Amino acid sequence: MVAGELDGARAPVPVEAPPRDPSRAARRLGLTGTLLMGVGALGSGALPVPNPLFGLRLLGLPSRNATIAIAITYAGIGMLVLAWLWIGKMLRWNGAVPPAPDRAQLARTAVLWAIPLAVAPPLFSRDVYSYLAQSAILARGLDPYVLGPAQALGVDDPLTRSIPTIWRDTPAPYGPLFLWLGRGITALTGNDVVLGLFAHRVLALLGVGLIVWALPRLARRCGLDAGLALWLGAANPLVLFHLVSGIHNESLMIGLMLAGMEIGLRAGPRVLDTRFLFGALLIVGASAVKVPALLALGFLGTEWARRHGGRVRDVAVSAGALAAVTVVGYAALALVTGLGLGWVTTLDTPSLIRSWMSVSTDLGLIGGQIGILGGLGDHTDSVLVLTRGLGGLAAGIVVLMLLLASLRGRLDPVTGMGAGLGAVVLLGPIVHPWYLLWAAIPLAASQGLPHYRRAALAASAVLALLVPPTGADFSFRAYQLPMAILAGIVMLVLVLLVQRRQLAGKQGADVDAWSGRVPAREPDPSPH
Repeated sequence: MVAGELDGARAPVPVEAPPRDPSRAARRLGLTGTLLMGVGALGSGALPVPNPLFGLRLLGLPSRNATIAIAITYAGIGMLVLAWLWIGKMLRWNGAVPPAPDRAQLARTAVLWAIPLAVAPPLFSRDVYSYLAQSAILARGLDPYVLGPAQALGVDDPLTRSIPTIWRDTPAPYGPLFLWLGRGITALTGNDVVLGLFAHRVLALLGVGLIVWALPRLARRCGLDAGLALWLGAANPLVLFHLVSGIHNESLMIGLMLAGMEIGLRAGPRVLDTRFLFGALLIVGASAVKVPALLALGFLGTEWARRHGGRVRDVAVSAGALAAVTVVGYAALALVTGLGLGWVTTLDTPSLIRSWMSVSTDLGLIGGQIGILGGLGDHTDSVLVLTRGLGGLAAGIVVLMLLLASLRGRLDPVTGMGAGLGAVVLLGPIVHPWYLLWAAIPLAASQGLPHYRRAALAASAVLALLVPPTGADFSFRAYQLPMAILAGIVMLVLVLLVQRRQLAGKQGADVDAWSGRVPAREPDPSPH
């Protein structure tokens, strides 16, 4: 007879169930938010003109009351931002610590959150309609760097009507690679605005895919957990809102830039190493989407020079090789696209608007107002030229200092690239929330991340709420946006109250739904 049979009367020892994953509720809350945003986008999104949903019984319902649609969208935005912050607080710089979600869970969460935004109409911006029109200009054999959409296509063209009035007569400010890719989209979609819109979204998602590929590899180079870098960089609400939903070409620019930096940093000791040259060529391609990406070449070059001693000769060899790659890349694009270098003359087109987020623009506007109050007349435009020039000079000095620090080994190239692009954005003449992704995504993989993780979370959350979902101003309906925001806040609070009650009922004492802590358990009163 075995011991188990001798003690057959003994009661089995109860086994405690492991605590439930506290991030599960946050992931579901974020998914609910993106689903609400997807539904709200049918009425509050940056829809084409005329709206193709008019007349449809179900899909056209949100567009019949834009205020309610905007309120639903804002409620979804709030849910997603809160869920992202909730999970971000659980993560650690050196890896997921239970009960924090691991990298696989984070990746699945980011994909699930992105799907509703990827199939819904665009939110937060109407730039994609400019992309379509400028690509169509090139496809018709005209020069998009000379003619605006209204001149080249006509005001009544379906590709022109959806563009904001201020941009209908302006030439394209984007590089030749992006317009060449857009010409291919035009060849497939023609004048079908909806089909062209989703084709551009596929291109944007390819850029996001490059970011997802490069970011964890760069993070490991800097000794950072790949899951945290992906969460702060790729699953950031700014990325979901402005790259996935808003379809901005920053996704392609940043994706090519990060991929080029990662491949270039794999290079061996030879300056003609194919990985070094190919990585540099990808960065040149990124600059042919938006020219600020060219800054990454400087940090790739200084890193190669530092590895070989950091002497003047090493810097000269690296600079010569990168200059040759740049010339070859631009020459090839000029020949393939037939556009030459005309795009260099239109780089200042975005500065036609006055951005309140730009430090140099704000100083110019303040200086102009002081002149008016002092009786000197309105010289705001002249003051703006001065302050924006000083801002560009200050950005150049900051970038030079970062390059020197990188050459001396005091700064890794990824951090230098992100900080340099941050200086270019913040001190530049025009700043949009998605411009900050030029710096925020590379810095998510930098060595400085553990020190400013909370600041990055807070800044991303605040910036995600700044742009109205319609991508347009409310000059003639100023009452609508505050009413919609207030209704969205009420909806968000009600959902959170219900969610908290459900969490308390389902999880009980297993885990605190809001803090993620497992409370101490009372001792088992039974003798066994």
